[in-house]
Amino acid sequence: MTKKLSEEEKSVLEQFMVPFFHAEKRHPLFPGRNSVEAEAGLLGIATEELETFRKNYEENAKQAALELLKEDDIIDMIDKLPFDGEETIVAFGDSSTEDAQGWFSILRHLLEISFENADFSFINSGVAYNTTTDALKRLDRDVLLHEPDWVFVSLGTFDIQRLNIAPQRTLIPLSETWENLNTIHEILEAQIGNPTVWITPTPVISELISENPIYEFTIDPEDVEQVRQLVSGKTGGIVDPKGIRMGEGEPKAWNYLTDGLHPSLSGHINTVREMLKTLVEIQARS
Repeated sequence: MTKKLSEEEKSVLEQFMVPFFHAEKRHPLFPGRNSVEAEAGLLGIATEELETFRKNYEENAKQAALELLKEDDIIDMIDKLPFDGEETIVAFGDSSTEDAQGWFSILRHLLEISFENADFSFINSGVAYNTTTDALKRLDRDVLLHEPDWVFVSLGTFDIQRLNIAPQRTLIPLSETWENLNTIHEILEAQIGNPTVWITPTPVISELISENPIYEFTIDPEDVEQVRQLVSGKTGGIVDPKGIRMGEGEPKAWNYLTDGLHPSLSGHINTVREMLKTLVEIQARS
């Protein structure tokens, strides 16, 4: 029998666990990886609760797309995108990518609504808390095997965790992050016909990360800036190269969940806006 959750436990699950947990990604050999019942059991909730959570996330992402489509600038940019409506698009990243109501879900709804007779194939290959090392190991299985036309890469944030037990260093040295990103870049450039779209890491609010009891790490804005510079140096398309989409000067709290790390719906909407600008720039160069 499933234990009834307290309101606090339900809030933590709804905000910080369920949107970032899809068993088929974390446990590809798990026999129950495609079973909602098995996933619900792992999370300690009823199947109906998990289905309701996911339905709500999907509706939130769709509504965010509809809000964007009320903006004239967005409509203008959609008309200039380098898509014909039949592309396979893969998002390769960490938590902000896997997020069930994140930028990729919003973008999917935006394109499906906007293109007549759309026949896109959208593949979310984000796995929460992945470092660039974790991601590199699954590049073939989770990206290349899908033979994508376009790949969006959003990585690097979790390389720079500073663990509470070892705050003097980042989890992965910057030199290794650089090597991993370069390797991913070289492989994609050799095998994918269109330019890779690189999404710079989201700025963070370190104080909120440190105060959150579910994390055993923090992330320093200075470390984020170093990774942003690495990503911004890539060829292809660079989304938000100045790192200002969460607020100029300093990130604004309303663009985040209460942890100061994961974007809220408004934060994800900001990323989609910047992504559309980048895609239009790519089209203009072609």
